[in-house]
Amino acid sequence: MSNSDHAPDKPPALPRQEPPQRSGCLTALMAISGVILLLPGLCALLFGGLSISDRSQIGSDIAPLIFLGLAVGAGGVGLIWAAIRRRRS
Repeated sequence: MSNSDHAPDKPPALPRQEPPQRSGCLTALMAISGVILLLPGLCALLFGGLSISDRSQIGSDIAPLIFLGLAVGAGGVGLIWAAIRRRRS
């Protein structure tokens, strides 16, 4: 005999698993490290701005240091963003 008028049973839905919670201490450490990494970016903006205002261009001797400082500062922003975003979810 066939059960053509009865739909097949769906498997039971698995309970949604929450990702493991990160400790507040790690979040604070990430945020503090991010703020510390913002300082080289701030210095790069300062020295880059001073270099441009003096000579209307960035000197070739200071340009790599400015770009390195900006990259480290961007890493600090990313670290702060990751700490705040993970903490809220």
